[in-house]
Amino acid sequence: MVFRVVYGLFFVMVFGLTSCKMEKKPSNLVSGEVSKTGGPPNIIYILADDLGYGDLSIYGQKKFKTPNIDRLAAEGILFTQHYSGSTVCAPSRSSLMTGMHTGHTVVRGNYGIKPEGQFPIPDSTLTIAEVLKKAGYSTGAFGKWGLGYPGSEGDPNNQGFDTFYGYNCQTMGHNYYPYHLWSNQDSIVLPENSGKKKGVYAPSLIHERTLAFIEENKDRPFFAYVPSIIPHAELVAPEEEMKRVRGKYVPEKVFKGIDNGPRYKIGGYGSQTESHAAFAAMVGILDRQVGEILEKVKDLGIADNTIIIFTSDNGPHLEGGADPDYFNSNGLLKGYKRDLYEGGVRVPMLVKWPNKIKPGTVTAHVSAFWDVFPTLAEIAEAKKTPDLDGISFLPTLLGESVVQKEHEYLYWEFHEKGGRQAVRMGDWKAVKYNVLENPDARIELYDLSKDIGEENNVATYFPKVVAEMESILEKARTPSEVFVFGKSK
Repeated sequence: MVFRVVYGLFFVMVFGLTSCKMEKKPSNLVSGEVSKTGGPPNIIYILADDLGYGDLSIYGQKKFKTPNIDRLAAEGILFTQHYSGSTVCAPSRSSLMTGMHTGHTVVRGNYGIKPEGQFPIPDSTLTIAEVLKKAGYSTGAFGKWGLGYPGSEGDPNNQGFDTFYGYNCQTMGHNYYPYHLWSNQDSIVLPENSGKKKGVYAPSLIHERTLAFIEENKDRPFFAYVPSIIPHAELVAPEEEMKRVRGKYVPEKVFKGIDNGPRYKIGGYGSQTESHAAFAAMVGILDRQVGEILEKVKDLGIADNTIIIFTSDNGPHLEGGADPDYFNSNGLLKGYKRDLYEGGVRVPMLVKWPNKIKPGTVTAHVSAFWDVFPTLAEIAEAKKTPDLDGISFLPTLLGESVVQKEHEYLYWEFHEKGGRQAVRMGDWKAVKYNVLENPDARIELYDLSKDIGEENNVATYFPKVVAEMESILEKARTPSEVFVFGKSK
């Protein structure tokens, strides 16, 4: 789908973007074919944690700037209608890794496994990392995993990643000065952070390993999956970062958290007297790290053969002192993390691919996390993969005259907060809450072409659309013995 006029006008008026049309560029490639000049392209996929749709200056953030991330838009393509896999961490990542939405992917909710980790992806599930590895890519993951406790079938080393460094457990990822991180199968104790010490900031260690992986693999194709823990709570940044922003975001928000006791540094959010400044500082760190990745591939001479993708795993959170309303983190969108309104699942996505993507392009193509698998597999010229929910958006990236395939619908389900479901079909968006308590709960219906903020429920006026949405809610999912939901109980 090429950029539609209504969304073009919307983004010009609201966000000041100047490119309102998906411009076509000459190409000697047929759809699905990637030039072999320079070999298969390197792929760097950067996933922010709980970054809202409006938390980047290119998407309308006014209180701070994100110049390095914005460069990806200036030098590549900006998606205005990209969606995460879910509205919370684990199922969103499962959708990304497996190419299936939450009605089909194996991990459909946050499911903790003691003492450390989450419900694992089984060995029988094929991931994009496994596909790229088989296609000859060196694969590395750096940041937060959340799809299988250490040593399980879902451990990143058992799901296609040659190298992993960071937090296996997303609960442990709540804390930025952890007692330990994981390096493949080794638990790396950080003595600088013992007790109440805050000697080493984990995102900095993870970033160093990311850059090292890129340099080590500069002479062969690589896939670097970078699921950052920024800017999820807790809200904390090193003092040198806080000094840059202190006093700029008043009145401050004070959060009283866990500063000692059994959950200290193992999932509990620490106190923060400068929550606004801390959030801005953390996004600044993320932005700088993106800039350093851009410079690294340039310095290594591999920038022209490297795809860099930036996005977020879901909408902005409300935890640990976070204040998304203060920062207008969702722009005009309704809802937050754990909602299935647009604010919970619509996320920024920027892609840079020199000599393939025309700089400064904006597209309104409707896409989702489950589309990333088939897109990257096609780019890597991988052999045929099993049937997926995803549709490759490679034609949109290349700006080809070949028509981009579109989804019949997008589907989400969420197993907390009483159970929630949502469907997007064209410009129609259906949302259904309290499904577990009341499977026959009424659908809310919104026309996103006229009501991006989902303020006007028009279900009463369009009974045929509602009936069609009800049918999709029934057929879009398969039962899960682990993640039991709705009428499949």
